[in-house]
Parts: sequence; C-alpha cells; structure tokens
Amino acid sequence: MTAHEQHDETDQHDETDQTDQTDQSDQQGQQDQSDQHHPQDEHDREDGAGHVSTGTKETPGDNGAEAAIPELVIISGMSGAGRSTAAKCLEDLGWFVVDNLPPALIPTMVELGARSQGNVARIAVVVDVRGRQFFDNLRESLADLDSKQVTRRIVFLESSDDALVRRFESVRRPHPLQGDGRITDGIAAERDLLRELRGDADLVIDTSSLNVHELRAKMDAQFAGDEEPELRATVMSFGFKYGLPVDADLVVDMRFLPNPHWVPELRPFTGLNEEVSNYVYNQPGAKEFLDRYTELLQLIAAGYRREGKRYVTIAVGCTGGKHRSVATAERLAARIAAEGVETVVVHRDMGRE
Repeated sequence: MTAHEQHDETDQHDETDQTDQTDQSDQQGQQDQSDQHHPQDEHDREDGAGHVSTGTKETPGDNGAEAAIPELVIISGMSGAGRSTAAKCLEDLGWFVVDNLPPALIPTMVELGARSQGNVARIAVVVDVRGRQFFDNLRESLADLDSKQVTRRIVFLESSDDALVRRFESVRRPHPLQGDGRITDGIAAERDLLRELRGDADLVIDTSSLNVHELRAKMDAQFAGDEEPELRATVMSFGFKYGLPVDADLVVDMRFLPNPHWVPELRPFTGLNEEVSNYVYNQPGAKEFLDRYTELLQLIAAGYRREGKRYVTIAVGCTGGKHRSVATAERLAARIAAEGVETVVVHRDMGRE
C-alpha cells in the first residue's frame, strides 16, 4: 500500500492506499516483501532516528535473558484519510514502521522486535483491511497480542465522505473498493467493513478539515510526549564549479571571503586544516557572518519544527569545495550541534580536484 499525501485544501492527505489482496497463505513467511520503513529519511538523508527507550513489558528471550516487548501502534482507517501521513510522523519520531503488513503477521513482527535486544522498542504497523478475511485475521492477531500482554494502541483515521471524494477526484484515481461502481460506493463498502475496528480504536482522528501539518501536529501531541519534535541537520560543503547539491534546503555562499587557494603554503591543504580554517576566519566579516547566520538558523529551526519538518540540509559552497566551504561547514555544524540538533557533516567535493 502506498498512500500519497495530498496538499490540497492547502494540504491534502494520502492520495490513496492501494494494496493487492493476495492469498493469505502466500503472505505467510514473506514478511520481507512488505514495505518496511526504518527511521531514516526517505530522500537520501542521513540516518538519525535513534532508538527510543520506552516502558515495556519483559518476556524471556531465546538465550534465557529478559527481552523487552516492543510497544505497538496499529494504524488503520479510511483510504485517503491520512494513514501514510500518520505513519511517516511516527517514523520521524523514531518508530519502526511497517507498511502493508498482513494482519496475521503482526504477532510475528512483535516477536522479532522483542528479539532485537532493545533496538526495536516501538513498532507501528499500517493495516489496510480490504476484505473480510483480512479483518478476521486482524481480530485473531489482536486477541493473540492481548493474551501476551502486549501494549498496543489502534489509531483510526476518519474523514467525511465529501472530503474523501474530493481527494480521490483530485488525483483521478478510483477508490480501491469501488469496483465498477462509483467512488462513493467504495467509500461506503470500506466504511461498513471498518465499522467494528473503528469502535475498538483507542484514538480516532477526523482529518476532514485537516491539512498535512495539522495531522502531524495531532500525531506529535499523542506520541511525542513532552519532548519537542526532533530536528536533524546535514551540513554539506560543496564546490560551485561542480554544481549545487540537489537536496539542499539552504545554501550558503562563502565566496565573499579571500580564497586560500591563492596562498601557496595553504593551497595543498583543506579546510579541515587548522591553519586554513584560521586564515579563513581571520578575514574581515567571517566571524560576524557565522554569528549572524547561526542566529538566523535558530529562527528557521523553530519554524521548521512548527511545520513538522524533521530534516534540513544546509549546503555551504565555495569555488572548489576545498577550503572556505569546508572550514565553514565544520564550524557551523559545531554550533548547530551545540543547540541540541543532531548534526552530520558531509564534504561532497573535498579531494575531487
């Protein structure tokens, strides 16, 4: 199932969640074919979603040691109501998210998490109930989890018929259950199928009038605890002559400072060299620029958190990506890290000449 987030009505949610209803017996033992999302950025960002320790129950492991049973959240609801947005929010909060997992395999996933030696403390599973057999399997899995005293919550994404119709029409795709009928027929069939599950839900979120950011805020309020949403930064040095980084959110141009390349004794070294770095930051305006840009980033970071943005790439450039950009990237990253932001430094073009 792949849900597409719509940003219409300023921001619409999932485009649709489409999953082929396959033979249940074929699904058994093929857990690796489900779309599994680990806590890392889906756009080539640096890994930074650390494992989160939670209050968990204990069960004996294979080696006789105590194994922590992961906390479990099951995400379900109406197609087009925002399931993938909710899943991505939990992913950004450090949860291990599994999309399109057959309900019968949920207990197995929890068992595997318990054997991970604490590396998988929280699991979120997106369940797309498209048929009575899947629903029956889900009920059996929930009963199995309850018998094992697994801490679980069900999050149900709801939306009005009108809102769902607008979202499906905006992407010009059919509802997965409409068959030869209309979109409204598919919505009615799905709503009837999910009625009992909705009644069992621990949290129901009506997304009819919510945009993506508002839905993320609601998920943060439920699952982020008292902690402020975490922001992770990648600071990348680069050379303009090799082109701008395509994934840059912010670009800094350090070519307003003298180039150490024209200082013979500094030319062979890079901005990682202390003499080169000192040369760059002894230039007029260098330290003042770094101070003011750090203050600007503090303002931007606060806005990113409010808008639900979790990852930012700051590209720092000079002519060749060897001296000024490298020295600045190192100093800037140190300041960002001092503000409590998890930071990774990448020197894209250093050594390329």
